Amino acid sequence: MSKPPLNIVWFKRDLRVQDHAPLFEAAKHGNVLPLYIIEPDYWQEPDTSKRQWEFIAECLTELDKDLQTLGTSLVIKVGSALETLQSLAQDYDIKAIFSHEETGNGWTYQRDLRVKSWCQAQSIPWQEYQQFGIERPLISRNGWAKSWESYMRQDIIPTPETLSSTAHIASDSIPSPDVLCGPDWPCPERQKGGRRLALAHLESFLEDRGQNYRREMSSPNTGFVSCSRLSPYIAYGSLSLREITQTLWGRQAELKSMANQGEKLGMWRGSMSSFSGRLHWHCHFMQKLEDEPRIEFECLHPLYQGLRPTTAQDPDAALRLKAWSEGKMGLPFADACMRALNATGYLNFRMRAMLMAVASYHLWLDWRDSGLLYAQKFTDYEPGIHWSQVQMQSGTTGINTIRIYNPIKQGHDHDPHGAFIRHWIPELAGFSDTQIHEPWKYDGAGEVIGKHYPEPIVDPIAAAREAKDRVWAVRRDPDFRQTALNIVDKHASRKGQFMRERNNGRGIPKPDAQMQLNL
Repeated sequence: MSKPPLNIVWFKRDLRVQDHAPLFEAAKHGNVLPLYIIEPDYWQEPDTSKRQWEFIAECLTELDKDLQTLGTSLVIKVGSALETLQSLAQDYDIKAIFSHEETGNGWTYQRDLRVKSWCQAQSIPWQEYQQFGIERPLISRNGWAKSWESYMRQDIIPTPETLSSTAHIASDSIPSPDVLCGPDWPCPERQKGGRRLALAHLESFLEDRGQNYRREMSSPNTGFVSCSRLSPYIAYGSLSLREITQTLWGRQAELKSMANQGEKLGMWRGSMSSFSGRLHWHCHFMQKLEDEPRIEFECLHPLYQGLRPTTAQDPDAALRLKAWSEGKMGLPFADACMRALNATGYLNFRMRAMLMAVASYHLWLDWRDSGLLYAQKFTDYEPGIHWSQVQMQSGTTGINTIRIYNPIKQGHDHDPHGAFIRHWIPELAGFSDTQIHEPWKYDGAGEVIGKHYPEPIVDPIAAAREAKDRVWAVRRDPDFRQTALNIVDKHASRKGQFMRERNNGRGIPKPDAQMQLNL
């Protein structure tokens, strides 16, 4: 007896039915099984967390509702992807598997290799479609920006009018988040998932909240509102990047057509231009991991490998990592940022960069140790952006400016009255606006510092100076420059001063030096 035919749409980080090439193409070929696989082994990886899963679960609920309007339901299976597909193949004639390409972490990369090998052995076509402005394989960075633009200008893929499915496959029971992900920090102010909230965030940003984006995105006092807050919806595909980009272009055209309205219109135009740049850089950083998956595990420039001790090598490093993760370093502004991240799953990009720099330079922690713990905290964890930025802010790429943020100065610059610090560190509420950034310096501090709030675990000025000397010592190695230039050729943007320097043979280019990836 022949098996009934089946076309599988494997949903991964693309939880929508709109602008969804795999779903659209599969609908042309008869019976469609919309499938999402909960992989317990993935959720035990050290860069995953309950806040990420809970966001995804909310997206899945809404995805299922949208699929039901098309005539079918989402089937959720629990187990390894390979075993799930093998089980389905016992009862059905799998004609093809349709999915988007995924630039995930090392675990998903190895999983996809296993699935690809099985598909080839079973003669089952696995058709993968471009998800972002990522090219696979990328031969050269030359012309990459034009390719990105071309992809974003393609027509939005229509949603199928109906989906045909005669397969009666029941979903598995979904494990509780505590069982699936294990212990985690509470995240009471986490963003909620789903396409409808994603669309609401996009509209409110482009029509209301985004006016001051350019000048307010760097401060945590304003960034929670003035940034788009679209990053988790992009990361898990509630919206496609092409939908966002084309909606932004429409808004920019509208602003361009408006009669001069003075400063307000100018602010809108500048902010939308800045946001457009960040959409490009989103894919620029993801392309790095796509092209070189090792940067999740190894320093991009190999001469930096082993520069800092791991927590396994140095028990004191483990204590510093714990203080950093809990926001108990005794550095008020940095601690406030970390506590905000722990409670919300979000932080604006400049503060993300500062916290990573504090971990890598002031606390002299290995970027892999801090990077894994950091990944768990973000609801919007995107491996391609995360690991590229972790290395960039840790000074291990060999091609970026070594940027060591002074956490005290950052507090004065972005929280001059201490409002953000007081909100997240109520222990310091009694200190004045001037005192709160360095409370240990003032009379009477002993009533709080060392009792209710820790003393600084490092001298930020001395620690930064020592770290800078160590990192720059590597750059003086005679073998450093040529490797750095090779990294530029493979990974760097083709715009700006650094490429002119590269082509003229002067020094080591410094691309992306001031980049802030706020979304």
